[in-house]
Amino acid sequence: MLVQLNIRNFALIDALQISFGDGLNILTGETGAGKSIVVGAIGLLLGDRASTLSIRSGADTAEVEALFELEQGSSVQEMLVAAGLDVDRELVIRRVISHTGKNRVYLNGTLSTLNLLNRIGESLMNICSQREHSILLNSDCHLDLLDAFGGLDPLRHEYGRMFRSCKDLQLRISKRTEAKKRRSEQEELARYQLAEIRQAGIASGEDDRLSAQRQALLSVQKLLSISGHAYGLLYDREDSVLSSLKDVMACVREIQRIDPSLKISEPDLEAVYYSLEEAASALRNYAQGLSPDPESLAEIEERLEVLSRLKRKYGGSLEGVLTRQDELEKSLADLFSLEEDLEKENATLRELELRMDEKARELSSARRSTAEVLSNAVVEELQSLHMEGAVFEVVFHEAGGDFRSSFDERGIDRVEFYLTANIGEEPKPLSRIASGGELSRIVLAMKKVLAQVGSVGVIVFDEVDSGIGGETADLVGSKLRDVARNHQVLCITHLPQIACYGDRHYRVVKTEEDSRAITRIEVLSEEKRSEEIARMLGGRELTETTIRHAREMLERVSGR
Repeated sequence: MLVQLNIRNFALIDALQISFGDGLNILTGETGAGKSIVVGAIGLLLGDRASTLSIRSGADTAEVEALFELEQGSSVQEMLVAAGLDVDRELVIRRVISHTGKNRVYLNGTLSTLNLLNRIGESLMNICSQREHSILLNSDCHLDLLDAFGGLDPLRHEYGRMFRSCKDLQLRISKRTEAKKRRSEQEELARYQLAEIRQAGIASGEDDRLSAQRQALLSVQKLLSISGHAYGLLYDREDSVLSSLKDVMACVREIQRIDPSLKISEPDLEAVYYSLEEAASALRNYAQGLSPDPESLAEIEERLEVLSRLKRKYGGSLEGVLTRQDELEKSLADLFSLEEDLEKENATLRELELRMDEKARELSSARRSTAEVLSNAVVEELQSLHMEGAVFEVVFHEAGGDFRSSFDERGIDRVEFYLTANIGEEPKPLSRIASGGELSRIVLAMKKVLAQVGSVGVIVFDEVDSGIGGETADLVGSKLRDVARNHQVLCITHLPQIACYGDRHYRVVKTEEDSRAITRIEVLSEEKRSEEIARMLGGRELTETTIRHAREMLERVSGR
């Protein structure tokens, strides 16, 4: 329940404090007095867009603040607790609008977000204004109204989650299919390249080893000559180093036999001799292993050409070729994995679509049952509002084409409200035949019907009495009082027949102070209320007749 509303520097209001009670709260006043300004301020508390144009001239900021009394365990309490806010049975919402554009939202004194305010506003209050007429005329909104009446939102949200999951999965499958198509186009080339590299049987560093062998084969004659000459110098000539060393060793022995003072170690000479002898043997064996081999040279050069071609194609080095081989193997493995993933995801999608089909049909069936109940309830209300011949129907339009192609986030149904206000006439789309007065009564009938199942605690009716009067207006007032038995109702009206049904009556007046227009609101006493009803009946000039008539209206209503 809205307990108190405080407004500062908003449009024509400099400072205003209003306390509301439960039941039906009536606001009346001359046209232009500022009744809609109050509704605009309430809209800000529900998350409506703020404009700096609404700041009162000469002020830096405008502020709107409201105190709400919450039901224990309400959805608003749950949302606030989920947002990390401390809340008991009272909620204070404060909205500050600044010329700097730094608008602020406070919930129980804590800085909050407009998004959270929008969410809790939907559960706190509902404003029914002339805009409601346009909503009722918009067939796209009819399905939402039907679901609200039937309490089908949980089922619809469950279906919506399935629908979004299907869409997400379809998008993922589409992307994977495109990726598979692109990779498939490259698969043949990748397999050819991988086969070419594998067939070559490359070993790391192979090109360096083969290049060294090729160089050795090209230099074999020179190596034979050099190694043979060295072998001859060491061993294979009469004046070879080893032969000469033998003579040296013999001379040293002879000298030491004659003069032992020569300090040359015979074992050292022998070690040198044997070392040179081993070197000579190595040279001989090396030379014997060298032989011109044109066939081996041709094979090596052919192999080097293969390796060179692969290096040119795949990376400039054997390491680059081997890296490319790894990349090709991974790419082909990924392609195989992609195909497996696509098979699994398509199977998951088929299963999800079957469950979504089932949920969509369940939702559609529930809607058709609800539509019949809604039609009967609205017709009953309309007949009580002097539309005795009214027929109201919820028409389900069949979608053409494939059943699943008609799915959207709200289900498979396309509904539209049809109405006829006259006996014997076929119902037609509401947007094409309803007059202003009929629309006002339909809006009220819908609100009364929906109020019986809704959880919103406060309903604001902003001049929804357009196009009606007389006995119909009296019936509308009675209906508003019925709605107020289950909800707190704030009603702005120009009709005395409606105003007299209020539990509390507020008058909105525009005055002038210091050469500036100011909007004020006053709670009317019983006497003042009679005068206000009389003013609404007869204009500015109050007469005993109009005041007596006003009192009679109030007494008649209070006696009901």
